[in-house]
Amino acid sequence: MAQNLSGDSARISDQTRFAVAQRATWVSAGVNVLLTIAQLAVGWLAHSQSLIAHGLHSFSDLLSDFLVLFANRQGSHPADDAHPYGHGRMETAATLLLGGSLAGIGAGILWNAGLRLQDVAHLPSIALPALWVAIFTVVAKEGLYRYLVDIARRLRSRLLVANALHTRADAASALVVVAGVGGALAGWPWLDLLAAAIMGFMVLHLGVKLGWEALQELIDTGLAAEEVASIRRCLGTTPGVVDLHELRTRRMAHRALVDAHVRVDPRISVSEGHRIAEQARARVLRAHPDVLDVLVHVDPEDDSTPAGRASTGLPDRAILEAEIARLLGPGLRQCAPPTLHYLGSHVDAEVFLAIDQIGDADACAALERRIGKAVEGHPVLGAISIQGRVAPK
Repeated sequence: MAQNLSGDSARISDQTRFAVAQRATWVSAGVNVLLTIAQLAVGWLAHSQSLIAHGLHSFSDLLSDFLVLFANRQGSHPADDAHPYGHGRMETAATLLLGGSLAGIGAGILWNAGLRLQDVAHLPSIALPALWVAIFTVVAKEGLYRYLVDIARRLRSRLLVANALHTRADAASALVVVAGVGGALAGWPWLDLLAAAIMGFMVLHLGVKLGWEALQELIDTGLAAEEVASIRRCLGTTPGVVDLHELRTRRMAHRALVDAHVRVDPRISVSEGHRIAEQARARVLRAHPDVLDVLVHVDPEDDSTPAGRASTGLPDRAILEAEIARLLGPGLRQCAPPTLHYLGSHVDAEVFLAIDQIGDADACAALERRIGKAVEGHPVLGAISIQGRVAPK
């Protein structure tokens, strides 16, 4: 059963989140200890295989509770040099381990029930207390599920959701035990073993499902399509962003990481491009509280295409400055470093000359014509524009 994890967890501090999750898990552990003891003891005394199997299932719940306690303690640690994104994936690893343990327990229950179904004639009679314990288990597990899932929604914890779903599955399987024990008491002893087999299959299915979901996160599976589309709109509508590409997302426990390339006007300054990127990042973080961080890469062109990556093979600044000085000739002295625009397979340059070197408008136009002819057919330089400045004293 999918659960909606909407809530205000992103605004809850890590320490508060840890404390609430720990308290909820200790409550779950206490309930499972009592149910495990009751089911195993009464199941053995009353000769109910399904109740014993369910007791083993409750023991697996207890195991999951301690995994949750461990993962929450580790996951609450702040980011450090070795873990710059924090320790949130401890929850994912614990969920994977929980899924594997559930799958193993479910397979064992299913196998044992199958073996006993081959010798139904020699099964001992089931006593009535097994039915009362099974009914009590249904009520206790359903109440515990509702408590845990409410906490999980507030904290947006997938591990707590996994634990709550495990509890709901245990409540559902307890209903099967009620039916099996009731049927056995009515004169059909094989129903108790059939109930154990059904419960084993349910546990196996849940374990495989949880393990698969955790594995998808560990291999950096992206967010749901609708979440990605919402993040794309948020980035794309940022003032100054022309378009975007290579938007990538990945889940990390209850949070998400995003990175994207945004294209801006190639002739704006570096500082303006940085400001646009910071605005885009802030918009996503405000609109999506479950996003932990956004890495925005600024591009003057779409570098996801071969044409957009062509500038990486162009010469460095030192080589281009020397070439521009050669084209200007020895009579012209630059009063500031040229501004270079790497655009596709060529470079456009803005050259700054002292005003007294440029002269009047006619002289400036003649200078630009001379330089324009000099760069015609140049393998790298596409255009050189002249800018007049007052030379520093």
